[in-house]
Amino acid sequence: MTEDYLVPDLPSGSFFREEETVKRSRFIVTVGRAASPEAAHAFIEKIREEHSQATHNCWAFNAGEPGSTAQVGASDDGEPKGTAGRPMLTAVLHSGIGEVVVVVTRYFGGILLGTGGLVRAYQGSAQLGLEKVPTRAREVLIRCLVSMDTAYDGIFQNLLRAARGQIVTSDYRFDASYEILVPEPEAEGLESGLARATAGFLSGLRKKRFKAAVPSIRLHSFADSLLSAEPQ
Repeated sequence: MTEDYLVPDLPSGSFFREEETVKRSRFIVTVGRAASPEAAHAFIEKIREEHSQATHNCWAFNAGEPGSTAQVGASDDGEPKGTAGRPMLTAVLHSGIGEVVVVVTRYFGGILLGTGGLVRAYQGSAQLGLEKVPTRAREVLIRCLVSMDTAYDGIFQNLLRAARGQIVTSDYRFDASYEILVPEPEAEGLESGLARATAGFLSGLRKKRFKAAVPSIRLHSFADSLLSAEPQ
């Protein structure tokens, strides 16, 4: 597996969008980040809902590393077979970007494009979005479980945001427990900040490294770190 590669540099839930007109048809390309097929399909459904009146919402995704076909998908969404999804997927696989999903929305303008015209339009729109979407390298993340009395919860939340961390799961049945992901460069600062804020009761963060695209969290295994604190 490739250690380092580019992914869309987009905050969670956001997207990048461009639009062009081909023979009076509007082609709107929307690019998002997806580290799993499930995340890709959720993104596609979001765009479908936004453009429910469009003639077609064609899509393609690669939820893995660039060029890999292990976690890919594509759809013509009613366009003639092979004229939309497959050309878009080709653009995705040759973009040099991983963990990416692309939806091209078409509003028909009254002029038929023909098979070749459709292929060029959909692939061209996908390439346009992929060329312009901001990207960044994946980050090494630390995954751990944090458990504390709820009195520390506000302090913890503020420190986690400052460290660009993410909450994967939370549990308040007995105390405040979280599974979190933190970029490796921020982990030491988070650990020391927690120790200072809790007078040393919350410390000793053990690190488990792996590559991931923040905030892509669904494909990675649990770490075995456990932090605990009780208020004085």
